Amino acid sequence: METRGGAWVVMAGWCVSSSGAVTAFLLWVLPRVSQAQGYFLPFRQPETCDHNQYFDISALTCVPCGDNQKQGAQGTSCVCLPGFQMISGNGGPDIICKKCPDNMGVTEDGWDCISCPSGLTAEGKCHCPTGHILVERNINGTLLPQANCELCDDTENSFTKANALENRCIRCEPTFINATRSCACSEPNILTGGLCISNKGSFPSHSLSTARLGELGMSSASEWFAKYLQSTANACWMYANLTSCQALGNICVMNMNSLDTVTFDACQLFQSVFEKTAGLSTVHSISFWRQNLPWLFYGEQAGLAPQILSTAPLPENFSFTGQNQNTKLKFVAASYDIRGNFLKWQTLEGGVLQLCPDTETRLNAAYSFGTTYQQSCEISLSKILADFPTPVFYDIYLEYTDKNQHQNIWAVPVLNLNLQHNKMFVNQDSNPSKWILTRRIFLVDAISGRENDLGSQPRVIRIATQISLSISLVPNTKNGNIYPPLITIAYNDIDIKDPKSQSVKVSFSVKYEMNQGEAFVQTNIALGVLGGLAVLSSLLKTAGWKRRIGSPMIDLQTVMKFLLYYAGDLANVFFIITVGTGLYWIIFFKAQKSVSVLLPMPVQEEGFVTYVGCAFALKALQFLHKIISQITIDIFFIDWERPKGKVLKAVEGEGGVRSATVPVSIWRTYFVANEWNEIQTVRKINPLFQVLTVLFFLEVVGFKNLALMDSSSSLSRNPSSYIAPYSRILRYAVTTALWLVIGIIQIVFFAAFYERFVEDKIRQFVDLCSMSNISVFLLSHKCFGYYIHGRSVHGHADTNMEEMNMNLKREAENLCSQRGLVPNTDNQTFQIAVSSQMRQHYDRIHETLTRKNGPARLLSSSASTFEQSIKAYHAMNKFLGSFIDHVHKEMDYFIKDKLLLERVLGMEFMEPMEKSIFYNDESYSFSSMLYYGNEATLLIFDLLFFCVVDLACQNFILAAFLTYLQQEIFRFIRNTVGQKNLATKTLVDQRFLI
Repeated sequence: METRGGAWVVMAGWCVSSSGAVTAFLLWVLPRVSQAQGYFLPFRQPETCDHNQYFDISALTCVPCGDNQKQGAQGTSCVCLPGFQMISGNGGPDIICKKCPDNMGVTEDGWDCISCPSGLTAEGKCHCPTGHILVERNINGTLLPQANCELCDDTENSFTKANALENRCIRCEPTFINATRSCACSEPNILTGGLCISNKGSFPSHSLSTARLGELGMSSASEWFAKYLQSTANACWMYANLTSCQALGNICVMNMNSLDTVTFDACQLFQSVFEKTAGLSTVHSISFWRQNLPWLFYGEQAGLAPQILSTAPLPENFSFTGQNQNTKLKFVAASYDIRGNFLKWQTLEGGVLQLCPDTETRLNAAYSFGTTYQQSCEISLSKILADFPTPVFYDIYLEYTDKNQHQNIWAVPVLNLNLQHNKMFVNQDSNPSKWILTRRIFLVDAISGRENDLGSQPRVIRIATQISLSISLVPNTKNGNIYPPLITIAYNDIDIKDPKSQSVKVSFSVKYEMNQGEAFVQTNIALGVLGGLAVLSSLLKTAGWKRRIGSPMIDLQTVMKFLLYYAGDLANVFFIITVGTGLYWIIFFKAQKSVSVLLPMPVQEEGFVTYVGCAFALKALQFLHKIISQITIDIFFIDWERPKGKVLKAVEGEGGVRSATVPVSIWRTYFVANEWNEIQTVRKINPLFQVLTVLFFLEVVGFKNLALMDSSSSLSRNPSSYIAPYSRILRYAVTTALWLVIGIIQIVFFAAFYERFVEDKIRQFVDLCSMSNISVFLLSHKCFGYYIHGRSVHGHADTNMEEMNMNLKREAENLCSQRGLVPNTDNQTFQIAVSSQMRQHYDRIHETLTRKNGPARLLSSSASTFEQSIKAYHAMNKFLGSFIDHVHKEMDYFIKDKLLLERVLGMEFMEPMEKSIFYNDESYSFSSMLYYGNEATLLIFDLLFFCVVDLACQNFILAAFLTYLQQEIFRFIRNTVGQKNLATKTLVDQRFLI
């Protein structure tokens, strides 16, 4: 118990003392913590440290070295000064140095001092003569009393020499032994690239060691070429050295695979070796691939490139969906370093050929079959020099599985646009027969541009700024077969001045193509057939127009009218062809299983875009023609109301009164005129709803994703995934499909529901005419027009509310006659073909009616002119009323139904010679003089306007805004000018048209 109690006492004392220590610690730390709340420190870099300082990688600052020490090679530690040995060290910066005696040097490891036989180096270490190696320790590691300089045996017994560190004897280079039977390369043999080349043989003793700089228009001396070109060529040819042959091929590729029979450069050396080794076998039975040599060229024969690219299909099937789905292009590359060493096989996924940084998912999207890929960016030269100190060379292959389930690879040809053949850029020619295809590529070459020192900054750097992968579909394939892909590459030579401020634009793309010749032929056939039908349709319309104006002569006006009709019909032809083409591509490309069609490339879309432009231009011409026709019609409101008795009226100037008829109110005419003015721009759809709904489905629902140039039919895309560029044809197809579907739905809803259960403004206008006791006489042509019979069956319309309600009740209970022009009929609307005599009489009255250009100027005109216009108005009203009532036997008319063929062709077979003709019209065709009756033209014009803006700007929102804006502008113009024409032709004061 005592022991335990003592323990408690001790523990209690410890707790008290610990508590005090903790308190003291906190009092010491907390002020310092509060002082360090800024968390800042000086910014130091290793290169800013002095020669007697090192960079502390933990404290991130420069720290002084100890006595007799200096900064190490890497700058993050200290080493002893020359002549000082290290007596203590833990592998870190903390070391202790001690000076060696004056007659002794420091061992190679720096830990000991030793006597030297032949003096000291600047580093304070022992020095040996050339050809000797320094020996400081026994085999068991004990230090010798004095260092020894041992001479390497260069005789035939061993053929050895000192290595670069002069601490071992190694066997001499085999070329030295073969040429001179010694370790020295004496004349007349040639020492180049560390090899001793015998002068015996026909191989040239020198070669052109300059790099071709086609982009800069000059050549540059290359230290790498001067040092290694001839040696690699000789080693490849004379000794069949595999790495030397690869290195020689790399130098040829660095020189853009350029061939010149005059200058003996890298590729000419390679070709010389290729020709001198003709006796060797080929690799894999490929005539262009000689044993021991890399495969660089396909050959120089004219017309060889098209055979390679379009003769043998790849034995691989590609399909978008189904059990045998195959949408992955499995490219692999054999990579080599600049010295010809094989590095590894590697897949191209992960951005091996893509200089622009991006996520792995987006980079790998380039090799998804059917996805058009485009990537571009701007990279600083300093980053490129840091990422690519030496070039890596790639031989590209496409991996596939044959019918026997064996894994094979297919060589991918390369079209190097910088290749020169006899100083001509043959691969930039548009004729593939002149191309010279190659095999090996690199991305960045920062070596060949070094002129004097391989360790210095290059004067010129060569970068692959454009890499394009082209994949062609085999014509008429049903299984998704393709020809060998083609890599097109273009290099840019950049003269380096300031790498940190210089940058370069690079791009990588994958495009798919197929022979569009058959599609073009079919489109031209359709254009020819439908264009011929358009000519026939325009001729019929022109013939109908000639009959309606009562002129049998063919004059310039007739030709112009034919061209206007033809413009409208041809616009419909172009529209039908473009819509059909767009729907074909979006259906057959997106819905196919085994690939049989590929989207047209942007260049191939130009013809389609031209067709869309023609359709819009011609439809705009038709639209303007219709608007002009509508705002220049002749119209008059026939008032059937008669006076209801007489009243006494004061006679001015006579001081008396006399009886006069009760004047008929003009307000009914004003009311009908206002209603006509309001329905001029009424449409069967809501334009704003149309635009917003289409935009909603495109942008919000995601239908615009169907226009992407990939095989996916999904409406939503992951933002982190690659988004392919848009196809203009597919954008047009998606837009037209949505626009037409939504427009047709609106029209059907308008006709089937809205007009039946809400309001039908056209029929309501006809009813209003009947209730107002006013008919509408409308002439769209000289001898053709429309008539709305609004004569009230009750005799009067200018009445009070009670009588009006009684009249409506009687009409609802069939207690009065029907409203039709013909007794016991309801037909109130007619198409009319008037005789020339009737038209002449109409024009005589009309000239007086419109002499002063409408009532707006009546206030400033003379009283006689005003009275004359009033008389003309009453004369016109009386004439048209009497004409309808068959009063004028010499200008009579008769009523008949149109023949079916007349309705279909839109023309009249019978000419109104002596009598005018009224055709029963139950379809209210007078609406053709309004927006209402031209909905198809308006719908297509708005659609084409939307598509043209989108094709030009690739922006649906902008297209929607501009489309709605033009709708409002043309609606305003149609209303304003139509209102002025209405006031002019009917003598209704424009101030009452609200």
